[in-house]
Parts: sequence; C-alpha cells; structure tokens
Amino acid sequence: MDESALRRGRPAAHVLFSRWHRDRALTGASARFGESAAVLLGDLCLVWAGKMLRESGIDADALARVWPRYDDMRIELAIGQFADLVNDAHAFPTLDEVLDVLRRKSGNYTVRRPLEIGAAMSGCSAEIVSALGDYGAAIGEAFQLRDDLLGVFGSPTLTGKSVGTDLAAQKATSVVVAAHHLADSPLRRQLSELMSASQPSYAEIERWQTLITRSGAVQWIEQLIDERLTHALGCLDLMEVPETARVALEDMAVICTERVA
Repeated sequence: MDESALRRGRPAAHVLFSRWHRDRALTGASARFGESAAVLLGDLCLVWAGKMLRESGIDADALARVWPRYDDMRIELAIGQFADLVNDAHAFPTLDEVLDVLRRKSGNYTVRRPLEIGAAMSGCSAEIVSALGDYGAAIGEAFQLRDDLLGVFGSPTLTGKSVGTDLAAQKATSVVVAAHHLADSPLRRQLSELMSASQPSYAEIERWQTLITRSGAVQWIEQLIDERLTHALGCLDLMEVPETARVALEDMAVICTERVA
C-alpha cells in the first residue's frame, strides 16, 4: 500500500507478482496484476492465520478468551491502515491524530494485542492483561515512532525496505508533523512548500530531510520514544510476574525502541 519496492531486504510481494506477470507476457498491466495478486495473498495469509489459531491445539476455553482480542486486532489494523492511506501532509494533522493512526495501524498489532492474546490464552488475571496492554501500547507507539524515523533517515541495507517513500508520498508521519510544529516561520514556509509540491524530486526529498533535522524534530521524536519506554517499564512494576518474564519484557522494550532496522 505504501508502494515500497522492498520488504525485509527483498522485493515486496506486488513487485514479485508484477515481475512474474511480465516474464510470462500475460495480458493486462503488470503493475496492476502485481497489486491485485498481493492483496489476494494478504487475504490468504489472514485466513491461514485464523485457521492456524483454530487448529493449534489450544483448548476451547482458552480460544474463547482469545478470539475477541484477535478480532479487535484485525479490525483495528484495517481501520488504522485505511486512516494511513488517507494520511496526507497537505492536511496538516495534529500530532495526536498521527499518533492515533500509528497506534491503530501498527502499534497495537505489533506489541499490545499479541501480549494481551498470550496473557488471555494462558489464563492471566484481568489486572495482568490490563498492565500488559498498557505496556504494549507504549512500546507499540515507540516502535512506530522509531519506524517513522528510520523511514526518513534509515539505511535500506539495515532496514530492509525503501527509505524516503513516506516523504515521496507526502505522508504526514510523526516526523513530518513534528518538524512542522517545531519549525520557526521561515523554516515552516520551506517545509510547507515541500509538503505541497507535486511529486517531489530526489533532490527535494534530500532537502526535506535536511530541514527536518534543522527543526529539531529528530530529537523531539527521540524524547517521545524515551518517554514511552519509561512508561512501559513502569507498567512492569504493577505486575507480579516471574523474573524470567519480566527480563524478557524489559529486553523486548529496548529492542523495539532502540532498533536500527
């Protein structure tokens, strides 16, 4: 959906399907075929995921506790992804609005809901599930904030995906919105010009990156990440869990927030 040519260092599904179509000289547009086939593959994976959970061997009572959260996760993902599709830098959304989108489209399904699903499946108390949810929400947001930074300044070699596509698509990510919010009037005018440009060139994207750095947005986003990491670790103090579980959660928090890929 973000038209990135790379995923995990390899060609994205729509690119591979497009190439497959073109190599066989099939009728119709290869790009359109690739996009359609990738959507079908996503649908198939979604069905497979549900089937794997249902046939996992987990007892019926545990599955009954899991399904509502699993359904919520899938609904949130679809709504969040749609919100991301209509996310446009021209609209100048607030940072709270941007955070709500990234929380729904990535943060919840990356960290929060899987933790809640695991806790519910194993029969944890409502207090543990709630604390894990708070921890996961904070780490999920931090994870996506880091992802937004890597999307602007990361290396394709390390991240395994295209860099700069969010700027090229003029998406109002947390980094873009923070830069606009923090910039002084002259810098904000320059940012607005780039945010309103039609199909920014490579040189314009590089200039945009420079202006974002000058605005102080990178340091500000880093501070937001640190705040969420601190909050998440504080949530662990509210839980009575085995030491091995606590250490694993502490390690995951650091991995999610300090990653470079």
